[in-house]
Amino acid sequence: MGTMVQSRELTEADFRGERFADWERDVKGNNDLLSITRPDVIRDIHNAFLDAGADVIETNTFNSNAPSMADYGMESLVPELNAASARLARECADAVAAK
Repeated sequence: MGTMVQSRELTEADFRGERFADWERDVKGNNDLLSITRPDVIRDIHNAFLDAGADVIETNTFNSNAPSMADYGMESLVPELNAASARLARECADAVAAK
């Protein structure tokens, strides 16, 4: 997941989205945040794995824990990040299974 995100060459603005446009810290590199700010990117990555034949995909939650999110001052977002990331993975898997 991390390598696929990095290959997108996203900017600080991509990571921030509208919701975090005025966040007091840099958030570029907070890949887990993309599940909220750029769910289209995370969906595309999940779908790329599924289209390639993957039977299992991961959630975008490698750093969705309080110690990691503390680097960005976003500890309070951990439950939301985990839920959003799980929802995206489930939606993509269900869409492929329905085909």
